[in-house]
Amino acid sequence: MNSNMKTMTKTAAILIMAIMPGLNALAQQDTVFVANRDTVVTHYLLSPKEIESAKHILYVNEDVTTHIIMPENIKLVDISTAKIVGNQCTDNMVRIKPRGRMSENELAGTVTVIGERHLVQYEIVYTGMPTKAISSYVISQKELNRYNNPDVLMPEREMAAYAWAIYSSKRKFNNIRYSANGIRAVVNNIYTIGDYFFIDYSLYNDTKIKYDIDEVRIKLTDKKEAKATNSQTIELTPVYMLNHSRSFKGAYRNVMVIEKLTFPDEKVLKMEISENQISGRVVYLSIEYADILHADGFSEKMLKDLTSYQNK
Repeated sequence: MNSNMKTMTKTAAILIMAIMPGLNALAQQDTVFVANRDTVVTHYLLSPKEIESAKHILYVNEDVTTHIIMPENIKLVDISTAKIVGNQCTDNMVRIKPRGRMSENELAGTVTVIGERHLVQYEIVYTGMPTKAISSYVISQKELNRYNNPDVLMPEREMAAYAWAIYSSKRKFNNIRYSANGIRAVVNNIYTIGDYFFIDYSLYNDTKIKYDIDEVRIKLTDKKEAKATNSQTIELTPVYMLNHSRSFKGAYRNVMVIEKLTFPDEKVLKMEISENQISGRVVYLSIEYADILHADGFSEKMLKDLTSYQNK
C-alpha cells in the first residue's frame, strides 16, 4: 500500500470515529423523515427514570380517546405537535388522540390547557396497550397553576359556589314583591361579591297551571316609564344563572349574577320573567338603588357551611 492510500485510510478512520457518537445518538432517537423532506421529526423515547420524575404524564393510544376535564371553563388548548389530534368538545373538556401508532413510551408532545384563571401542561406519552391509556382524566386543583387573566373577574366555578351558598341561605329581604294572576314573586337576598351583584329571587305558582319560563330579562330603566316619552332603557345581560329549569308548578328559586353598577335614584333595576304562552303571565320585580345599597357582603362562613353540608 502506497503512502497516499495509507493517509486516506487513516483519515477515513478518524472521520468515522469522530461521527460515531452522533450516529449512535441518532439511532437511539429513531429519527425519520416525513412528507416534507426539509423537516426531520425526532421520536424521543422516555426512559423509566424520566417517566418517574415527570410531574404530569398522560398515556394515550390510537384506539382510545382521552378526555381531559378542567374544573373551570377552558379558554385555550395548545397542542405542541402534529402527532396529537384533538379539540375542545365542551366548555371544560378537551379530547385528544395520537395520530397513529408510535413506539412504546414515545413522547408524542405536550398539551397545555388554559382556563379562566389557571393553566396546566401535560406530557403526552404513547403506549401500545389500550388498557394503559387514559380515557378520562379530571384535573385536580393541586395540579393547576394560577395566572392573572384581566378578562375574567371571577371564574364561573367560583361564581357557582357563591350562588349555591346564597341559594341555600335564609331570606333577608321582604320589601321587593310582586303578585298577579296567581303568581307571586319575591327577592330573597342581594349580595355584592367582588365586581358582581348576586340577586336571589323566588317565584310561587298558586294555580294548577304549570308556569313555563320563556325568558328572564333585567334592565335599567326610569321609575316613571309611563310619563317619560324620552326614557332610556338599558338592557343588562346576566353573566350567570344558577337554575336552568324552564318550568315549575309550585315554587321556583334562582340566583342571577350581573356586573356591579351604580345608577341614579330616578332609575330602577327591573326584572321581567315572562311565560312561554301566547298571552303569557309576566312577573315584574323592581329593585331600587336603596335596595342595592343595603346588599349584604358575602360571609365566607356561608361557603364553609355549604361545603360541610355537601360532604355529609
